[in-house]
Amino acid sequence: MPARSVAVARPGWWTTRRRDQAAGYLFITPQLIGTALFVLLPLGLVGWYSLHEWNVLAGTFEFTGADNYRQVADDPGLPGVLRATALFSVGLVVLNLALALLLAVLLNQKLRGTVVFRTLFFSPVVVSLVAWTIVWRFLLQDNGGVNGVLGAVGVDGPNWLRGEATAMISVIVVQVVKNVGLNMVLFLAALQGVPGELYEAARVDGASRWTQFRRITVPLISPTILLTSIITVVGSLQVFAQIAVLTQGGPGNSTTVLVYYLYQQAFQFHHFGYGATLSVLLFGIVLALTVAQWQMRRRWVFHEQ
Repeated sequence: MPARSVAVARPGWWTTRRRDQAAGYLFITPQLIGTALFVLLPLGLVGWYSLHEWNVLAGTFEFTGADNYRQVADDPGLPGVLRATALFSVGLVVLNLALALLLAVLLNQKLRGTVVFRTLFFSPVVVSLVAWTIVWRFLLQDNGGVNGVLGAVGVDGPNWLRGEATAMISVIVVQVVKNVGLNMVLFLAALQGVPGELYEAARVDGASRWTQFRRITVPLISPTILLTSIITVVGSLQVFAQIAVLTQGGPGNSTTVLVYYLYQQAFQFHHFGYGATLSVLLFGIVLALTVAQWQMRRRWVFHEQ
């Protein structure tokens, strides 16, 4: 009896796998278009303009090659700008992360009224940045609210925005108070994810509160510390509105950070090519610091190899 052949149906082209792939590409298409239009294209244009000198008033656009990059190396004002940028970033990052973690630890306790304080500390985050800064500009004047409070207790306060040291401190503090609530919420969420059994076991072994914090809390919330440090460092290098409203880079150039300096070069002195070159420098600094932080995570972030 001859063997009967069994016909096997060939799968069609529009398989389940292809349908899933098409659905995935369809979902990420808006994000890809937005990234191309608002990130990659501006980056490319900044690099292109950095190789030219564009004089809007004269209507000239000339290719200058690497002249703008040589000007960066020879600019006598740039070291002071980078020094002010570094001072602002270090002060902001250290003060912001330390204060946010302290507030999160305090507000993680089961006490009455903690919800009110959480709302109070987070509320500046949702306030308009310019409105917030204008209010602080009035408060920090020589006859403003801060010196009024100090005068009530017999302290003669300085003109906060006119002294080189006090101006930088004032800008840092205003920015810290504005954004500390965001990092506080992130730390608070991380703290509430730490298992309570670990603290109970540590107490049984006689560990002090400081040892529990150092040996249990910090390692387990280290991924959140990494996230907040990256966000805060990048944000500190992009500060502009606070400088423009509070000090306009003064007194002297004591608070002229890199973003404000490139704004001055491009939009006040009309050196658009050099301003674009400073933007490339800023991009390189942000990228280098972010990569360095990402690489260092293997040494101090929990669960990282």
